[in-house]
Amino acid sequence: MLPSVLPSHCVLALASLLAASPVPSEARPSAEAAPQVHELRFNWTRDGLITGAGAVLWIGSEALFKDDLAPATCRWCDRAPDGTDRLNRLDRWGRGLAGSTPEARKRADTWSNIVDFGLLPAGVLGAQYALAHGSGADRRIFFEDAGIIIESAVLAAVLNQTVKFIAGRERPFVHVLPEDEKGLTAHPTDNNLSFYSGHTTLAFALVVSAGTVAELRGYKHRGWIWAVGLPVATSVGLLRMGADKHYLTDVATGAVMGTAFGLAVPLLLHGRREDPRPQETTLRVSAGPRGAVLMGRF
Repeated sequence: MLPSVLPSHCVLALASLLAASPVPSEARPSAEAAPQVHELRFNWTRDGLITGAGAVLWIGSEALFKDDLAPATCRWCDRAPDGTDRLNRLDRWGRGLAGSTPEARKRADTWSNIVDFGLLPAGVLGAQYALAHGSGADRRIFFEDAGIIIESAVLAAVLNQTVKFIAGRERPFVHVLPEDEKGLTAHPTDNNLSFYSGHTTLAFALVVSAGTVAELRGYKHRGWIWAVGLPVATSVGLLRMGADKHYLTDVATGAVMGTAFGLAVPLLLHGRREDPRPQETTLRVSAGPRGAVLMGRF
């Protein structure tokens, strides 16, 4: 009887001693070996509704209701009542970047559309996927990142469209036309939507939101988003000025507002989520008729 009981008691005593002893720091896995990608607050229902509603407002105001919402005449005309030009010095200086020929201005306009609505979104999302994959994140993480980036861009665009309709600033190329020719432009409903630049807003919202999400996630090599993305976003604003579609103040305001949404949406709506599971080392002992079982999470 005694020999059969002693081993069980010895095991229990040893297990109890181990359970009461702290785990030495050398035995714990290093923090560097643990996954470095942080979870963010994201809800497909909530964020899908926000993005969807914003997209309906943005696209609907542009494609369906623009004729009714856009001011027929300028409210912000940069002219005195007697017709004297009152354009500020900064915007007057910035107009020097406009193309010197109609062909050059058309080319700048075309490239601003290609970069802003094609190359930049594809590049931002592609870079985000590469960063997530390179940091060991699964596809779910990338799709959440994409949702946050698109949400930021859509909300920035909705506010931009609203301000454009309210401000009614005359575009630079329309500003220099004689009064009887202003209604003969290719898109008259677009004549008085200069402030502030929607292309620039979208570009900075995409890049800054992607960079902010990468910072929150803790992705490796996330600095590339800022190093490459910000100059490309800046080039969009310069192309809009080259096309004579926007003044310098329009572009600068677009950059500020796009940056604000790119920071605010990820930080305020999608900050890091606290892991509900405890991270410290735990140890548990289960006793049985034949001995003891030592279980733990490290």
